[in-house]
Amino acid sequence: MNSLANDAITTPARAAATGDKKTVAVIDVGSTSLRMAVAEISSAGNITILETLSQAVGLGKDTFTRGTIQRSTIEDCARSLKSYRRVLEEYGVVDTNQIRVVATSAVREASNRLAFLDRIYVATGLEVQPLDEAEVNRITFFGIQSFLKSQPDLAEARLLVIEVGGGSTDVLLVESGRVTHSHSYRLGATRLRESLQQYRGSSANVRRIMESQVDLTVEQIISHVPRNGNLQMVALGGDVRFAANQLLPEWNRDEVVELSVDRFAKLTDKMLPRSPDELVQKYHLTFPNAESLGPALLAYLKCAIGLRLKNLLVANVNLRDGLLTEMATAGVWTDEFSSQITRSALDLGRKFCFDEEHSTHVAKLSREIFHSLQDEHELSPRYGVLLYIAALLHEIGLFVGTAAHHKHSMYLINNSELFGLSRNDVLLVALVARYHRRASPKPTHTGYGTINREDRIAVSKMSAILRVADALDRSHSQRVESVEISHEDGRLIFTASDVADLSLEQLALNQKGSLFEETYGLKVLLRAGQSSRGS
Repeated sequence: MNSLANDAITTPARAAATGDKKTVAVIDVGSTSLRMAVAEISSAGNITILETLSQAVGLGKDTFTRGTIQRSTIEDCARSLKSYRRVLEEYGVVDTNQIRVVATSAVREASNRLAFLDRIYVATGLEVQPLDEAEVNRITFFGIQSFLKSQPDLAEARLLVIEVGGGSTDVLLVESGRVTHSHSYRLGATRLRESLQQYRGSSANVRRIMESQVDLTVEQIISHVPRNGNLQMVALGGDVRFAANQLLPEWNRDEVVELSVDRFAKLTDKMLPRSPDELVQKYHLTFPNAESLGPALLAYLKCAIGLRLKNLLVANVNLRDGLLTEMATAGVWTDEFSSQITRSALDLGRKFCFDEEHSTHVAKLSREIFHSLQDEHELSPRYGVLLYIAALLHEIGLFVGTAAHHKHSMYLINNSELFGLSRNDVLLVALVARYHRRASPKPTHTGYGTINREDRIAVSKMSAILRVADALDRSHSQRVESVEISHEDGRLIFTASDVADLSLEQLALNQKGSLFEETYGLKVLLRAGQSSRGS
């Protein structure tokens, strides 16, 4: 069994979905292990873990040395996932809608990724979803939510949440519950170990080279952490949980534990010179986890030292926790999470000196129109959030230049990080911002031809709404505060009160309204309503 994490702790209880509860499972296809959590979710969204399983695999070893996953490794994964499916059948979890399987960098970066995904599907019926870096950060945020809520003293603190995985190091900077920075760095314990595999120097020289590589990433992390105010580091991951168990054997995993950096350094010094075989024999680790242990501990240690911390915190939170939280909310983005995305977009807009009053007003009008036209567009609330973000950022291209600024906006958005949004979500936002002017979407346009039909239709629907909202603030004065929408003789009437002369807005609407008519089959008319102010 793997002693690195609660992944190895199993409960023999078996349960089926009954009454107001449903049984689900999440599987994390990682660099060194396949980890599964089976849980029961109540109608209120409460999660109860029923069983956790872990099986060692060498995906990271393959990808980070050869760039491809060996056939034997693929078959090992298929056999393990078949055994997981048999376990799930005992729980009555047979519908694939009750199971979510994700993969991280070892699968995402493999040149034969598609062959791996197809083979797993043929062998098990499971669809593995490779997560990009932004999605991992989003799921990590979901996972730490309950942790932050259960620790009132940390809820308002400045926290650097860091997890050193097999292929990457994921970082969230959380200040008073607000994510102010998120990024995935190309530093992973397995990747680092494999990069040094061919080096035949002394253990001291190997450590020196390893430290120099870790230092480069730590410098990048520290550059994104403002020095003002107290900062605490919260470490996640099986390797650091192993360290916590060694230093504090009585650690209650339901609570956060504080470790002295000095003691952590001594433990790291003790583990680094030992071979994987020695670690397996002494600590009963799986071989892949034994290989990654030393490099991972060194990365955590160097980060704590670089931040000049005397202590670090360890929390028993993992990717499966975040995945289960997403399943408990049926994938619906909460208001709290949407506000995190919005703050990230505002930070990006300010970076490019956008007209904040105009942009936030257009975003507000876009949201109002989106909600009012729900019967017409039939899009999920998730698209409403993407539209709002696109409206906030639709003019950031002006930072580059006025000519073709809509294309500049698309470029800047598509090459930026927006917390909580996957690369596909960012592309949708970029496309909607790109189409806020006259040109209609075309298959030959960069990015548009690569998305699926559902997203292409959504882009057209969102872009049409954004054009109307932008036209309503053509003066950049926010004088059209809100509109009422009604149908009349096959037209959509937008009525704006308290504005005597709407000729400027109507002209803009005439110029931009063609996409709306093409998409919704309705011509748009702007009309002045009676003043709501005193008679």
